[in-house]
Amino acid sequence: MTLTIFLGALLGPMALGVPIAFALILSGVALMMYMDIFDAQIVAQNVLNGADSFPLMAVPFFLLAGEVMNTGGLSKRIVNLAMAMVGHVRGGLGFVAIFAACILASLSGSAVADAAALGALLFPMMLKSGHDPARAGGLLASASIIGPIIPPSIGFILFGVIGGVSITKLFLAGIVPGLLIGLSLCVTWLVVARKEQFELPPRQSRDVRIKAFVDSIWALLLPVFIIVGLKFGVFTPTEAGVIAAVYSLFVSMVVYRELKPSQLFHVFVSASKITAVVMFLVACAAVSAWLITVADVPGDLVRLLDPLMDNQTLLLIAIMVMVVLVGTAMDMTPTILVMTPVLMPIIKQAGIDPVYFGVLFIINNSIGLITPPVGTVLNVICGVSKLSMEKLVKGVMPFMIAELIVLFLLVLFPELVTVPVTWFGH
Repeated sequence: MTLTIFLGALLGPMALGVPIAFALILSGVALMMYMDIFDAQIVAQNVLNGADSFPLMAVPFFLLAGEVMNTGGLSKRIVNLAMAMVGHVRGGLGFVAIFAACILASLSGSAVADAAALGALLFPMMLKSGHDPARAGGLLASASIIGPIIPPSIGFILFGVIGGVSITKLFLAGIVPGLLIGLSLCVTWLVVARKEQFELPPRQSRDVRIKAFVDSIWALLLPVFIIVGLKFGVFTPTEAGVIAAVYSLFVSMVVYRELKPSQLFHVFVSASKITAVVMFLVACAAVSAWLITVADVPGDLVRLLDPLMDNQTLLLIAIMVMVVLVGTAMDMTPTILVMTPVLMPIIKQAGIDPVYFGVLFIINNSIGLITPPVGTVLNVICGVSKLSMEKLVKGVMPFMIAELIVLFLLVLFPELVTVPVTWFGH
């Protein structure tokens, strides 16, 4: 009964257009009323405690870094490097998008920021070369969701804080799965673009390639610093966010000199607006998370999933299917905030590695960013490309299927996640 009340109080207001943050509070209040323990002070206290977290401080810094990179020329130079290296091969612009997305993912950790950068820089070029607009937009959207998987990742930070899982281990565990998704997109692009007729950019000379590499070296050094620093314990994920923000500001203003002092106000305001939305969601989710624990909602779910508790693979498949369905209706951040406190007790009871599950969960939520009707990344690409949602969804389908296949393989073969993270952790 508690599970029914929680879902009804959460999904009902959302269906009526109530903002997700307030729907989260309402779901918590509904549970309190049902249990006859309503106290407004408890609600206010949980909202304050929800945002009072040191690891969460990484979120605004990584969001700021993403804004600075897009404005200050780091993203542009990554795309230029990809163009110089692989732009001349058949379907090269598609490979440029995937290559650039993997590198941008290691800089910002935000799918929306990467989608905005890739869409603005590459979509006009792919259109001019003769690529099908829907297919080009679908690839750019699908490549952008690598952002929350390869570290640093805002999704991993949120999951780590809510689920009590090591953020450093999550970061290191996301590297190989993120690259596997990039590889799956390359294979899919080879297949779907084979019949297209388009112009190939000219092969760049060795001097041009070297110049593009040298020009982008400052941007390429950032993920190296972050991954090496995390691996050897030089700094925490929160401190890595500060390093990313300060480093990107320094490179943009002093080295590349594309970010002017007059633009700083706009960049900081833009990052602050996104941060405010994320942090308010986190704060409001703390109310429902506390009530989920008190009302033993995970216990109700365990009883529903009890026939699968002895088979980790079947249990994970069932959970992944459920998350995919939720991802069609909810954005990534609220899905993490709502489902993590519900699912983590089940995962621990079933004996599944929380870090491994965290990687699967975030990949699944990332794919949710390109599932209609709510897919945030789809909306970004629609805005940049001026394509209709219907056309873009058709273009994104082959790539989304490829990413779901990778997710399924990770469920069947946990070693693809656990073995690399063991190596990185040493």
